[in-house]
Parts: sequence; structure tokens; C-alpha cells
Amino acid sequence: MNWIASTLSLLALGIGTLFFAWRGHISGELAMARFFRMYRPNRQDHPFAFYFYLALLIVVGTVEIVWGILIFLRLLRPLPWR
Repeated sequence: MNWIASTLSLLALGIGTLFFAWRGHISGELAMARFFRMYRPNRQDHPFAFYFYLALLIVVGTVEIVWGILIFLRLLRPLPWR
């Protein structure tokens, strides 16, 4: 039963991360925390930081979804829940 909780949690995290990246791409601004302060890179003021964090969010979201699918297909062990 651990594989069900692992699959659902990783899929939810991946979908949430990709949704956050998509909303940032549409609005042109990402809301991030850097050293416990709000940091909002946008396309106009900080284009390198904006596209770097956007690419990072897309990669992390995709990895979380693929990881969840591989656990669902029983190719990887589920996350250790305690």
C-alpha cells in the first residue's frame, strides 16, 4: 500500500510544480523565496533568473511525475513512510 501513497503524493507534487511554472510563464513573474525574503524574478528586470528558475521548475515537476509513474509501474521502490 505504500506505493499508492507514494504515487499519489509524487504526482500531486509534480502537477503542482508544473502548474506553478505554467502560471509564472503566463504572468511573466515567478514568486520565490530567497534567504527568507520574497524574490520575484520577471522577464523584464531579470530575464536570466526568470528563465533559469522556470526551467528548473519544469525539470523538477517532470522528474516528480516520472518518478511517481515508475513507482506506480513497480519499477522503483516506494517512498519510505514512517
